Amino acid sequence: MNATEQGIAVYLGAARLRHLQGVTVGIAGAGGLGSNCAMLLVRSGFKRFVLADFDRVDASNLNRQVYDADQIGQLKVTALSRTMLAVNPDLSIDLRTVRVTPDNAAAVFAGCDTVVEAFDDPQCKRALVETLLPTGVLLVAASGIGGHGNADAVTTRRVRDNFILIGDMETECSAEHPPLAPRVALAAAKQADVVLSHFLNTFKRQGGT
Repeated sequence: MNATEQGIAVYLGAARLRHLQGVTVGIAGAGGLGSNCAMLLVRSGFKRFVLADFDRVDASNLNRQVYDADQIGQLKVTALSRTMLAVNPDLSIDLRTVRVTPDNAAAVFAGCDTVVEAFDDPQCKRALVETLLPTGVLLVAASGIGGHGNADAVTTRRVRDNFILIGDMETECSAEHPPLAPRVALAAAKQADVVLSHFLNTFKRQGGT
């Protein structure tokens, strides 16, 4: 157990931390939602990740994503993995530099216990949900995180036992309602909290203390 993990174990305990470290988390999109959610999950004790995104870091991303100015031009999955490893150098991260489609979604996230949907494109969102929902994997998606203000409207809604949706369900990102750091980060934090809570509850149901 490295120094970071020892610090996290102060709050979770060694047994619960070991349980979280056995979970494989898929991050579908390494933008505002995905990059922030991934970092929160690293700091929560998760250790195994699959990062999927084909895009590169752009200056326009820096208003809400975890990247630094010196990472502009880098593949997002590469830049994000380096930032994650800077927090915990013993992470296991599988990088998938691909555009996720209905044809490859199942293969890209094969073996994941949960997948965080963090795409900008509504068609990609729909394809991921339709492909993974029948598999029973915990799927945590977002809809309606654009603009600013009325942060309490960003809520957590359980659509099915294995499908959780975060957002206000109506304010999509647009020129009128741009993706801004506070609401994007809030939604990402709620996604991370759903994942953390689910697997801590699983540990408890299995008799862990």
